[in-house]
Amino acid sequence: MKIRAAVLREIGRPGPYAETRPLAIEEVELDPPGPGEALVRIRAAGLCHSDLSVIDGNRPRPMPMVLGHEAAGVVEAVGPGVTTLAAGDHVVAAFVPSCGHCRPCVVGRPALCEPGFKANSAGTLLGGERRLHDARGELHHHLGVSGFAQHAVLAANSLVRVPSDLPFAEAALFGCAVITGVGAVVNTAAMSRGASAAVVGLGGVGLAALLAARMLEAEHLVAIDVNERKLAVARELGATATVNAANPDAAEQVRELTDGGVAFGFEMAGSARALELAYRVTARGGTTASAGLSHPQQQFSLQHLSLVAEERTLKGSYLGSCVPSRDIPRYIEWYRTGRLPVDRLLSERLRLDGINAAFDRLAAGESIRQVVEID
Repeated sequence: MKIRAAVLREIGRPGPYAETRPLAIEEVELDPPGPGEALVRIRAAGLCHSDLSVIDGNRPRPMPMVLGHEAAGVVEAVGPGVTTLAAGDHVVAAFVPSCGHCRPCVVGRPALCEPGFKANSAGTLLGGERRLHDARGELHHHLGVSGFAQHAVLAANSLVRVPSDLPFAEAALFGCAVITGVGAVVNTAAMSRGASAAVVGLGGVGLAALLAARMLEAEHLVAIDVNERKLAVARELGATATVNAANPDAAEQVRELTDGGVAFGFEMAGSARALELAYRVTARGGTTASAGLSHPQQQFSLQHLSLVAEERTLKGSYLGSCVPSRDIPRYIEWYRTGRLPVDRLLSERLRLDGINAAFDRLAAGESIRQVVEID
């Protein structure tokens, strides 16, 4: 079938993207779903820094590629062997497909699925296939999703069924921003109720983490960013204090506000400097969790003595250490009962044709979570 999709053919094109237009809205061909796959009509897809990092070259991926990894839609058809989904199901995509058979999957850590990682790195679906192409050849899939398109073929294991009355623009947020940010708090760090916390980096993922810490009734909840507008949003969402990370005394300010540091520090900015700050504001005996993705060449150093003598914990968090089939429905239930108001992260709705200008706003820190609504 022919579909309209946002195709990236060249990494590193400079901004402003509204003028240089790295993403071209083109008509491409989408093949039917193969074994273990499903055809989904995409209804909404969120813009994330992980998409921007492919555009600007911080996260190199094979080209050309249809971008977009945070998406929700409706199943239209399933391939041979698919019994977990049916036409008409409303679904959210998880950007790590789980094979269910490798060692991480078997022990309950599907975010580390080895075949899923290999497929995502190669720009294929879980089975190694590419279902997108045009007259010039095959197009790569972005993290097994390629959601900036009218339709997508995905591995059925990339999809989680969700309630049909959940608005698509809100449902899409659960595929990345919510599962990553909330999961880092409740799964990776296993933050205890009433503990103190700090979040460094207040994009969609960081603010989702802040909402989760607020849900856990954090005694101190400090929001840290260089953008004053995002700091104001954090205060509206329940931060007890905010600190501008551009201040050279930012770490000292946080430690003063929290009687020596927080029990849980979260880095959500995708920067080694942000991780260093999150580590510095974490108290003795505390846990620092990082869910940001920086350029592969960025390095992080820490004092070995403090790690040992202060019994620190430093953890990485990918996909929020989640089991998507378990956690996405659970987080949706928290949202619907008012405990996790993730709809407040939705800052703007747009059409596919406005996607380049939207990435300018994302790069400038002018938005929290923009969502493309696709007819």
